[in-house]
Amino acid sequence: MNDIMVDQFQYTVAELLVRNKSILDQITKYQDSNGRVNRGIIKAVTQCGCVKVHAKKQAMPPDADFDEIRNNMKTHIEGKLCNNCRDIIEKDIGRNLFYLASICNTLDLNLYDIIIKELDRIKMLGKYNLR
Repeated sequence: MNDIMVDQFQYTVAELLVRNKSILDQITKYQDSNGRVNRGIIKAVTQCGCVKVHAKKQAMPPDADFDEIRNNMKTHIEGKLCNNCRDIIEKDIGRNLFYLASICNTLDLNLYDIIIKELDRIKMLGKYNLR
C-alpha cells in the first residue's frame, strides 16, 4: 500500500465526514459496517450460493511443524464469489475502512503509520505471531 494513497484516503474521509463527528457515532457506524461485511458474506452463502461453507474441526497432527500446520489449515470456503457478491462485499469493506479512518482522524492517529507498525510487528514475530 502506498503511503500517499492511505494518507489521501484518510484526509478525504476527514473532509467528507460531517454528520457523524462524534466518536460515539463513529464507533457505532464502524461496528454497523463490520456487521454489513459479515452479512454480505453470509448472503453470498445463503441467498446467492456462489460460495459454500464446509466447516469441520481443523486437523493438526501433534508432531507437525509450522509449515505443515499452515498448509493443512483450511478456510472452509468452497467456490468463488460471483461478481455481484464481490461488488457488495467490496463496498461494505470500503465503508468499514471509511469509518476506521474517521476514528483514526478523531483520535489523531495516522492509518498508514498503524499499518506500518503492525506490519513490522508481524514480520518481527513471524510464525510466533499466530492468530
